[in-house]
Amino acid sequence: MIKLKNYLLSFYRNITRSIAFYPSLIAFGMICFSLIVLVAEQYGATSFLQETIDFLVTYDIDTARTIMSVLIGSIISLTVFSFSMVMILLSQASSLLSPRLLPGLISNKSHQIVLGVYLGTTLYCLLILININNPDNESTLPGFAILLAIILGLICMALFVYFIHSISTAIQASNVLNKIFNDTKRDLQELFDESNDEPDPGQINPDSQKLKHEVMARQTGYLQEISTQSLLDIAIENDLTIKMEVTRGMFVIENVPIALCSKKLDEEVLEDLQSCFTFSNRELVRENYVLGFKQITEIAVKAMSPGINDPGTALIAIDYLTELFAERMKVSDQEIIKDEEGNVRIYFNTVSFKDLFYNVFASLRIYTKHDVVIVQKLIMMLRFLQYQKANANYSEVLKTELETLLEDANESISNSRDKKIIQQLAG
Repeated sequence: MIKLKNYLLSFYRNITRSIAFYPSLIAFGMICFSLIVLVAEQYGATSFLQETIDFLVTYDIDTARTIMSVLIGSIISLTVFSFSMVMILLSQASSLLSPRLLPGLISNKSHQIVLGVYLGTTLYCLLILININNPDNESTLPGFAILLAIILGLICMALFVYFIHSISTAIQASNVLNKIFNDTKRDLQELFDESNDEPDPGQINPDSQKLKHEVMARQTGYLQEISTQSLLDIAIENDLTIKMEVTRGMFVIENVPIALCSKKLDEEVLEDLQSCFTFSNRELVRENYVLGFKQITEIAVKAMSPGINDPGTALIAIDYLTELFAERMKVSDQEIIKDEEGNVRIYFNTVSFKDLFYNVFASLRIYTKHDVVIVQKLIMMLRFLQYQKANANYSEVLKTELETLLEDANESISNSRDKKIIQQLAG
């Protein structure tokens, strides 16, 4: 049952996250709508319009066919033009920001909805066009359906204006950074909300002697999701303690241990346990907050490259990283899940604050140590984080990184006045 539940949940997530999901849904809805309109025609919808708003009804069959043909050709042209421009803008975003941002930009829901309306309107017009017949009896001309087609065409024009504005702002560095920041912050909060209690000192490290039964990965890919509730249910039902050996978002090779259990599992329980892990061939910020840190860091580093030379974007990226690290410092490095009786059932392997901060800060430090303004910003970032109420070990990490930054800055900056300002700011 757990295996089926996890399979259906994984299938649902894959379907809803597909780029074609919303366009297909809207297109199918428009086909159904066109059939409803044609049925309404049989019940005198056009005759009603002729009696109320006669000036909006088309009486000539050639005019009707011309209108529908123009609408179909125009909407197809809008679709081609819109998404040709998307490809050009995505190419620019890839070269100026980071190629790893493309999946997030392509999967923008508002753009998928625009595409869906374009496709749906085209299908609607085609279905209405093939029902314009019987030229000897103009009372059978679907005037109501043609009027709706004209309205849908006007909606497509309005959406085209919206699409031009949206896509032109979506690739701006500040907007890209803001989106990654919001996704990362939301995932960071949700991830640690799953840990129902702060670990007690005696619960931080599991007994390695009891956790000796390995659960092997059955496929290669990024560990995208872990179904925590299903994993907890399995642990309670079978009186297990489970420790994850890999972190969310980590690339896993087939036949390597991904978890340790306190008991040897039979094949059926092992199948249920394996179904709690979802693998993917690409990384997504919404399931892996560490990737959000990496992407913002990549944008900052690329902005400081000689070919782009955009320190303003780097400064904005550092501001976002500062707030994200402040959020990360609110939680412990150890993430655990307890049952209702307070027994620890699951130990998650998380990226420690020390490793995360070093990997992010090292990239910023190496590529920006020659820039006085950026160095000052990094020092302010460290000083701000030192004011956060957090674990004492976190403060030691910040102190060590500050010393390393000052050492690199002194070697890379030759001007004595700049060095003096940096030393004063560092305190």
